[in-house]
Amino acid sequence: MLTVCGVHGSPFTRKVAVLLAEKNLPYEMEQVIPVNVSADYRKISPLGKVPCLKDGDFAVPDSSVICAYLEKKYPQPALYPEKPEDFARALWFEEYADTALITVLGGKIFFPKVIAPLVLKKPVDEAAIKNAVDNDVPPLFDYLEAQARDGKPMVGEQFSIADIAVTSHLLAFLLSGYQITAARWPKLAAYLMRNQERPSFKNYLEQEMKMFSRSA
Repeated sequence: MLTVCGVHGSPFTRKVAVLLAEKNLPYEMEQVIPVNVSADYRKISPLGKVPCLKDGDFAVPDSSVICAYLEKKYPQPALYPEKPEDFARALWFEEYADTALITVLGGKIFFPKVIAPLVLKKPVDEAAIKNAVDNDVPPLFDYLEAQARDGKPMVGEQFSIADIAVTSHLLAFLLSGYQITAARWPKLAAYLMRNQERPSFKNYLEQEMKMFSRSA
């Protein structure tokens, strides 16, 4: 049985969980909060981050590495495009999500608005969050709006790692209590709506919402 060491609320854990669901691979979730992790956990995740995948005696950290490993070991259904140009673009959108989107949607909005008050009991700096929403989010969404295609995946003709990564991070915006303004970003809003209704995302998001409601 595969084991995902991670935590609800982490877009990186979400990315791996959704890819596993898309491939119909059963797994167990081992909750690991990436703060002051144990020495044993650092043996398999030296940076102390989540997620980390355990596959029997083999363990590998980092969501992008995990997803690539799972694609190699369980190639069907394929979640990485075959065409070289589409493959490269899919990896680019994964990188964009895991760097640009996480910095703003995760670091400047979701963490200080949801996780910090819930877990760390810190007050919410509404002004700082509003500044991020008003000034840091629009350029990110403008770019994705320009890249999104009506009714289609971000790359090629098949749902791929690009969609898994981008959607995993966009959902942090929703979990923070915000919506993508359809009047300004119609293609992106429709894109997110389609993806979050996929069973892989919908089921995992329901688990996260239950967790947050119990913790509140």
